[in-house]
Amino acid sequence: MSDANEISTIAAIKCKQQAVRAVRFNVDGSYCLTCGADKKIKLWNPYNQLLLKTYGGHANEVLDAAGSCDNSQIVSCSSDKSVILWDVTTGQPIRRYRGHASTVSCIKFNEESTMAVSGSVDNTVAFWDVVSRRQEPVQVLKDAKDSITSIQVTDHEVLTSSVDCHMRLYDLRVGKMISDYIGHIVTFGSLTHDGQCYVLSCADNTIRLFDKESGEILNSFTGHESKDYLLENAINETDSHIISGSASGEVFYWDLVSSTCTRKLVHTRLKPVISLSHHPTENKLLTACEDEIKLWGISENTE
Repeated sequence: MSDANEISTIAAIKCKQQAVRAVRFNVDGSYCLTCGADKKIKLWNPYNQLLLKTYGGHANEVLDAAGSCDNSQIVSCSSDKSVILWDVTTGQPIRRYRGHASTVSCIKFNEESTMAVSGSVDNTVAFWDVVSRRQEPVQVLKDAKDSITSIQVTDHEVLTSSVDCHMRLYDLRVGKMISDYIGHIVTFGSLTHDGQCYVLSCADNTIRLFDKESGEILNSFTGHESKDYLLENAINETDSHIISGSASGEVFYWDLVSSTCTRKLVHTRLKPVISLSHHPTENKLLTACEDEIKLWGISENTE
């Protein structure tokens, strides 16, 4: 069956943002955001390669962005040390948060989009109440000893990864934190859709799958090259495959259970594919390489 369902490029978009630092699907996968070295965020309909809006207001490169659960707001972060909350329709900044002492590398909304959670090179994770007019963070987590590289947020948990070689999982309901020393710089962490495992991309060219309850390592995935890039990973919509870009310009798919590489896509040879985003419910993937994003999926005529 998988032979007929070969993944190929559905669309390629030149973003004209110098370099795309991050690409992110919105909550239902109908739109995507690109974060640019040109200090702007762009909102796209990737299926018909349509630029819908450009958001400008950061004073330096935009490194990450997220759309709210009702698609009415965007939150973004930048190496200008700020977090901006945007109105999607007007394109205007609603609020600007300046609590971090250094580059803000990653940002997420909580599930109800009442809170934005940001991670920074200043080693902290900050929680911003985007509903009230409050300018200071509601809470700051200071457990990491080095830069925060990624954040994932569920209804009651926050998963952070750091250059200090640790993964930290915060349970907000009971106020406890689990910290695991991984032994290598963790460049990105994500959670499986069933919430039972977390997947960590590490700087030693390995992605590791851990059981969330026990903390034991279940599998590792290799073949890609990280070099010095902060590579991201993604998990497909059915939790059957782990996906990562590579410094080689390829995108790797591994079987989650057997850890064999089942597919390699080539975005652009020898140019690093750092950021990627998987569609929440369908077999579609966005990858970013330099100034171009590609949308991958099963082309219609093969079905």
